Amino acid sequence: MKRVDFIYQKLLDSGPDTKLSASELAELLGLSRANVSSDLNRLWKEGRIEKEEGRPTLFYVKQAKDSLYLAQTALDRLAKKNKSLITRIEQAKAAVLYPPRGMHCLILGETGVGKSWFAGMIHEFAVDIGRLDKGAPFIVFNCADYANNPQLLISQLFGVKKGAYTGAEMDRKGLVEKADGGILFLDEVHRLPAEGQEIFFTFMDKGTFRRVGETEVERTAQVQIVMATTENPESSLLKTFMRRIPMVIKLPSLLERGMEERLGLVMEIFREEAFRLGREIQISASVLQAFLCYHCPNNIGQLKTDIQLTCASAYAEYISLKKHVLHISIQDVPHHVKQGLLMAKDYRQELDELIGTEHKCFVVQPSEESIWFGGEQEDAANSVYEKIEQKIYELQNQGVSEEELEFDIENYFTTFIKGVHQRINKGDMARIIDPIIIHLVEDIVRYAEAKLEKILSQKVIFGLALHIQTSKERLSQGKQIVHPHINSVRLKYKKEFAVALECVRMIEEALLMDLPIGEAGYLTMFFVLDDESMQEERETVGVLVITHGSGGATAMVDVTNRLLVTQYARAIDLPLEEDSMLVLEQAIKTARDIGSASGLLLLVDMGSLLGFGEMIEKELGIPVKVVPMVSTPHVIEATRKAMLGHSLEDVYRDVVSISMLHREELPKEPPAKLSPALTIVAACLSGEGSALFLKQLLESRLRYDAKLLEFVPLQLLDKAQAKSRLKKIKEERTVLCVVSNYMLDRGLRCYSMDDVMNGEALSDIQQLIDLEEAYVKMKQSLKEHLKMVKGQDILDDVRTCVTRMEERLGNTLTFDTRIGAYLHICCLVDRLKAGEHSIAYTDKAVFLAGNRTLYNLIRHELQPLADKYDVTFSEDDVCFVMNFFIHNKTLV
Repeated sequence: MKRVDFIYQKLLDSGPDTKLSASELAELLGLSRANVSSDLNRLWKEGRIEKEEGRPTLFYVKQAKDSLYLAQTALDRLAKKNKSLITRIEQAKAAVLYPPRGMHCLILGETGVGKSWFAGMIHEFAVDIGRLDKGAPFIVFNCADYANNPQLLISQLFGVKKGAYTGAEMDRKGLVEKADGGILFLDEVHRLPAEGQEIFFTFMDKGTFRRVGETEVERTAQVQIVMATTENPESSLLKTFMRRIPMVIKLPSLLERGMEERLGLVMEIFREEAFRLGREIQISASVLQAFLCYHCPNNIGQLKTDIQLTCASAYAEYISLKKHVLHISIQDVPHHVKQGLLMAKDYRQELDELIGTEHKCFVVQPSEESIWFGGEQEDAANSVYEKIEQKIYELQNQGVSEEELEFDIENYFTTFIKGVHQRINKGDMARIIDPIIIHLVEDIVRYAEAKLEKILSQKVIFGLALHIQTSKERLSQGKQIVHPHINSVRLKYKKEFAVALECVRMIEEALLMDLPIGEAGYLTMFFVLDDESMQEERETVGVLVITHGSGGATAMVDVTNRLLVTQYARAIDLPLEEDSMLVLEQAIKTARDIGSASGLLLLVDMGSLLGFGEMIEKELGIPVKVVPMVSTPHVIEATRKAMLGHSLEDVYRDVVSISMLHREELPKEPPAKLSPALTIVAACLSGEGSALFLKQLLESRLRYDAKLLEFVPLQLLDKAQAKSRLKKIKEERTVLCVVSNYMLDRGLRCYSMDDVMNGEALSDIQQLIDLEEAYVKMKQSLKEHLKMVKGQDILDDVRTCVTRMEERLGNTLTFDTRIGAYLHICCLVDRLKAGEHSIAYTDKAVFLAGNRTLYNLIRHELQPLADKYDVTFSEDDVCFVMNFFIHNKTLV
């Protein structure tokens, strides 16, 4: 518990009738009186406690109606699920709690980020904690509606006196008057004309106004103004208007909120739709992936619209076809959302962590916050049709040729049959499949085996039964059955296609429905693919371990097979005295036994064994990947993934990632010289030459100190490795930014290579370099200059303090001004720590009278420094700090 919360809890426990001074509390809690006094004043400013002036000043908790502050509010619940909004929520709370009646605030953000919704949350919070009455008004006014008619706009806001103009037949209240005691929300405030902004000055400063046509009567209203805009306020609003808005809250875009928060938003919107429809909704995993990955430029607003359209499409089918379950599949999703499936591969690891790979269906209930997962729902419902249609869609968007497209579909079909075999057994078949279809499949199998003179395997029979049931359901729902390459299948597999045509006739007679000829193309594939390549021992990637010495490979493989209860992995030992060519022959023989078209993973230790992979690949004509520096964890991971049916590329990548982790864990030799503290990473996944070229370009076009900054070219095999390498660099140095066409780290600034090449990003990068280099040099200088505090520690704390001030004021300091503010506050703390007196500020009373809001905000943000370094900032000290923000663009 923080000290301030500890003090508040003590007052709370004492009860509303007990009033304590700072000295009494300090003695009760064993704390410094200065710290307790500081925290008590902070609690009072936040509105959490009351104080009674006198000698000494007494403090006590608020009465019962205000104790709602302790309860969890809607904003608190929002912060728990949306980490990116925590700072914004704290700003909103501060704006509501700021004495005496809250602080006017401006909400910034792109279209659709939820500015209007957030304004409503601010009002709800104010009511929750008792700052506003339960019936306090929340008035919404869109400035765009009257942007071209300032006079009408003013009358809408401030009201009209009877007879003020022709048609004004009675007195009419304005929105300001209606919002008295509550909040007035001005949406699209950038459309408020200059005249309207100027008229607001008096009201925001004094709380007084006049209706249109009134000259003598001056009215008052206690209204907190909350505004929102998508534009840059510096260019769209008068500076005199902006000065009256002390709190600026910038809401992040959907992209900035990250994948985890986006998942929460998607499921929450689906839950709202489930509540609206009054029934549960089942969402396929592919639909969820599409919504998490597609480009959504209009943020949450567009996301909500797209999900509602999807639910409407699925609901129409649910009603018209009288289905029992409202299930959303990828066919229900709008075309532009389906594009997300193409992008999903770039977020594979993140998606696996968030939604897993074992869940095929996600279910939301209209009355529950929890989500439960359906087991085999999608496997049965989505069938090979949806999987192949989805695959075709992805490949066509990638520009794959017709020949490659057909080949890929055949392999994907094979994977589907294997998946069916792994999911169900004969006992399950009777539970999942309609008995009529089971008898029908038995007839089809007997007929096909007789005509083709072959025995169909059990896995094909399972797949065929599931496929025919899905065909029936698909046709009953009005969906089409189209084979993408029916003619090529007919010509390539004439005998099997003829048998399939007869089987189509058998299905039509048994199920009393017409099937298109495309169905014959699918049935043909079941008959064609039941050959040796479908046998279990040839289905997966082979794993072979070869190491030098006696027993090394055998020992690792023995441990692996015993742990996994299998005999999957194979081993060959290469004694030092034995000819390696003899071992190569043995390796080729073993590879022939365990390898397949799926490939072979060869794990070796060193030397000539590294070349075995290429030789085996040429000899057997199968793909081979070689992993060097093998260890037992490598063999276990390779065997486990291969047994699960993962592709050679996937197994290889996962095993190599273990190698990278192990190398990172090894103790490093101390560097010969200190590396620069700052780094800019130039990352290219297309080749090392591109990364080096980008590094040289940056070095030639930017000013920097080579002792402080280094440009690091980063070229790795894929994004996963690049992210791992970047993470390691971040642990060792400060990374200013990344130049890459790939988003490798959402926490770092990233500039595209195009923007660097054409020069658009260079000025921003140069500012980053100048600021960070100055920051490093300041640390060195302050280390020698300051006497009472450590230069590095105080500078880090001051930087955090100034950043908070910039965020709350919405006023980003220029480079020179920021450096000046850092140095001034660091030296100020050092002087106060040494017991030196504050320097008097000229005309302090007049200055404070005109800038009281800014003074309160700056003093509040300086308080953490005062607490940590046990100093007290005087009014004069705060005034000097205020000058940095008032004269931001001119102060040097």
